[in-house]
Amino acid sequence: MKVMLTAASAALVAGAALAVPAAHAQSAAVVSPSATPAVHSRLDDIVKSGTLRACATGDYKPYSYRRPDGQVEGIDVDLVASLAKSLGVKPVIVPTTWKGLMDDFTAGKCDIAVGGVSVTLDRAARAYYSNVVMVDGKAPIVRCADVTKYQTLADLNKPSTRVIANPGGTNERFARQYLPNATLTIYPDNVTIFKQIVDGKADVMVTDASETMLQHKLNPSLCPVNPDKPLQFGEKAYLLPRGDDIFKQYVDQWLNLAQKTGEYQRVVDKWLK
Repeated sequence: MKVMLTAASAALVAGAALAVPAAHAQSAAVVSPSATPAVHSRLDDIVKSGTLRACATGDYKPYSYRRPDGQVEGIDVDLVASLAKSLGVKPVIVPTTWKGLMDDFTAGKCDIAVGGVSVTLDRAARAYYSNVVMVDGKAPIVRCADVTKYQTLADLNKPSTRVIANPGGTNERFARQYLPNATLTIYPDNVTIFKQIVDGKADVMVTDASETMLQHKLNPSLCPVNPDKPLQFGEKAYLLPRGDDIFKQYVDQWLNLAQKTGEYQRVVDKWLK
């Protein structure tokens, strides 16, 4: 009888012991979510500060251009204003250069980088990209009288062809990679660079097809060469802080709505048509 009581007692004790972890597990399940720290995002900093800082070179029509009076305008300037408005904050354009863009951005001088930023793998290794803003590609722009003369890469890649490019961006990279035999000039001012072709000091610039079409509008003596069949595929997007999925998701959703509602196209048409 004594042995039976001891066994029963042992069973009760064992049952109680098993019940304790279950209770703890249930309690932990309730407490755990509230104990998880909130994930920090640049989005929170932007709302708290009341400003959205956007890096832009200000030398790339029609995306961003700094006028002589200091005001910056263009497609991406208008779209940054739209993004800022959606957050209830003010947009601030932070000056940068193509050569210093990535260093400025990763140093935290701005929250987003805009202004016709091409998608490249080396940039993607250092920052996030938003969803694609525009599909574009590289095309030559020449004096209209020379359009038939510069139809292919082979036509461009000759010592007699005077190619001009702005420093530090994908235009210079394209020229050095695909036009090694051409006579290349790196010209520091991306605003007046097209006048070098008009004045006969250079023959060709290879840049984004969208820019060649705008420059034709601004300088009728210059013509794009096959802008609908670019020499190289390209995309444009916005640079965002690497690892900040919350901010990226917000920007992507804002962009999706702007594209689907027609707001994005209205801004583009304002500057290109």
